[in-house]
Amino acid sequence: MMSSKRLFGTNGVRGITNKELTPDLALGIGKAIGAFFDEGSKLLVGRDIRAGGDMLARAMTSSLLSSGIDVYYAGILPIPALQYIIKKDGYSGGVMITASHNPAEFNGIKVIDSDGVETASSNEEKIEQHYFNRSFRSVPWQKLNHDVIEVRGATDAYVEGVLKHVNVDKIRSRKFRVLIDGANSVGSITSKAVAERLGCQTYEINTNLDPLFPGRQPEPTIVSLAKTAELAKNLNVDITVAHDGDADRAIFIDSEGRIQPGDKSGTILSYWAALRDGDKEKVVFTPFSSSDLAEEFLSRHGIRIERTRIGSIFVSRSLISKGGISGFEDNGGFIYPKHQYVRDGAMAFAFMLDFLASHRKTSAQIFDELPVYVSEKIKIPIAGINTEKLFEKIISEYGRECRIVDTDNDGLKIAGKGFWFIVRKSGTEPVLRISVEAKEKSILNATLENIKKLV
Repeated sequence: MMSSKRLFGTNGVRGITNKELTPDLALGIGKAIGAFFDEGSKLLVGRDIRAGGDMLARAMTSSLLSSGIDVYYAGILPIPALQYIIKKDGYSGGVMITASHNPAEFNGIKVIDSDGVETASSNEEKIEQHYFNRSFRSVPWQKLNHDVIEVRGATDAYVEGVLKHVNVDKIRSRKFRVLIDGANSVGSITSKAVAERLGCQTYEINTNLDPLFPGRQPEPTIVSLAKTAELAKNLNVDITVAHDGDADRAIFIDSEGRIQPGDKSGTILSYWAALRDGDKEKVVFTPFSSSDLAEEFLSRHGIRIERTRIGSIFVSRSLISKGGISGFEDNGGFIYPKHQYVRDGAMAFAFMLDFLASHRKTSAQIFDELPVYVSEKIKIPIAGINTEKLFEKIISEYGRECRIVDTDNDGLKIAGKGFWFIVRKSGTEPVLRISVEAKEKSILNATLENIKKLV
């Protein structure tokens, strides 16, 4: 079913700070969130390092207070840390001020349920109804007797929660050399703490907190991580982890300095979860955009893959409703349900170290054991593109000889002999996302060029 939402995308509300996402808009959305939650609800608010974060957080907390919400503020921290504390300490929900992987000029608002998972699309629609109908709740002055309460120690508690799920002594005995790329944001705080607790010799790049993201673009990609990969190779580290702006993603660079896509690391970590957690049904959830290598590799070990729509919330909700050992995305999101039902960059980092500590192989050797596919992803500004006509063109071109994969109206996926591709509108940026995977480079290049011509 196509969404009727006007403010929320696939992962919260996002916009250019102080131009599209203004304090006025944040106040209105905050009052709508306040109306959605019951009066007296306890909401935990946090933010990443982005410019305007404090401004938007203050607007948010003010509007929530006016709605009769008991507001708690966790300050600057990764979103998985906020989500962990929401569930662990029994909050009614929370709000994170972040634009995740978007460029520096963006900021955003994510609403989180009491289980720590981003709220469902149906709830976002209800919040929008409150916003557009101006059906807010303003409590009388006598009820405005709760100040914002500062919550201390959230990141420490979160790091402790991560470490509960790995063999700390075994990892410490290996004395791993690691490089951390924190994208100049909050992942720098927690992944450094995890590495220190696990006895790693730690090197750093882009770990100074800076809202302008001077080191690289917040999204960890082949292009943005080129300098990090070069440093990793020169330092001869065992593994490198690179985060996005709110640190729910982890992209790894192996011991040979090669940047590994998230579906490769997700496959390895899911295999490790299956070995460790024999009590769980051996099923893994991943979106239809993830590589076929996951299915090919995991099926050898009796692990079944189930596909979801694109978006971590669909992976999370599938794990909650159906059970399973893990979930992952090709963008570096990894979900380990025994920790929490959301993607978590520091958990993925610790879990990868746990896997390496139990195998006498380099990280490069481990990645080399995966099936070989080639892939490429590009983004094209969506202005001027009629997606319906474009999809008709693509189906006309490929529909006779290829299979049209059901994506639940989430873009178009075509599967052919030795290749597949996806064309879809981004839910977080004004771009068209194109992903192509093939068994051979020549097929990949030809397919990508043909799609570009059609666009």
